[in-house]
Amino acid sequence: MAQLERHSLSRSVPDDQLNWSQIGETLTLLALAVAQIDTSMKEGNDSVDTLTHSFTSIASKSRLLLDHFAKVDPDAPQDIKDAAEIIHQEVGKAVVAFQFYDRLSQRMEHVGESLEKMGHLISDPKGRYIEKEWVQLQTEIKANYTMEAERIMFEHILAGRSIAEALEIYHHHFNKPMDDTFGTDDDIELF
Repeated sequence: MAQLERHSLSRSVPDDQLNWSQIGETLTLLALAVAQIDTSMKEGNDSVDTLTHSFTSIASKSRLLLDHFAKVDPDAPQDIKDAAEIIHQEVGKAVVAFQFYDRLSQRMEHVGESLEKMGHLISDPKGRYIEKEWVQLQTEIKANYTMEAERIMFEHILAGRSIAEALEIYHHHFNKPMDDTFGTDDDIELF
C-alpha cells in the first residue's frame, strides 16, 4: 500500500456518479469518524498540556519545599512537612495518569490512521478486492501496537472472535501486574 497523505480521505466519487452506494456512505462515515477522533484528541491534548505544565510546576515547587525542610529548616512543624510530602506524592500519581493519557492519545492516533488507510483501500475500485492489499493493511495496523495485550486482541478479532471475547482477553492480559513500562517495550516518556 502506497504512503498516503494524512487527512486526505473523502468520498471520492465524481459529481456525475453521486448516486447512493454503500461504499460512498462507508467512506463518508469513515472520514467523519477520523475527523471526530482527531478533533477530540486535539482538544484533549490542549487541556492535558496545560495540566502537565501545571503539575510539573507544582512538582518542582513541592520538591523545593521538601529540600528546604530537610536542609534549611529541619525544625519546621511536622504537619507542614507532611503536607508537602503528600502534595509531592499526589503530583507523582497525577504524572502517572498523564502517562496513561499519553498512551491513549497514541492509540487514538493509530485508530484514526488505520481507519483512514482502510477508507483509502475501500475507495480504490481495484484494490478493495485484492486480498493481498487487505493483508498488508492488517500487517500495518498490527505493527502500530506496542502492547502485547493489543496484539492478542487484534489476533482474536482476526480469528473471528466477537468484540466482547477480544475485550475480555485484552483486559485479562492488560490487568496482569505490570512494571513501570506500562506493559510496553517502547521508551515513551512524558517529561
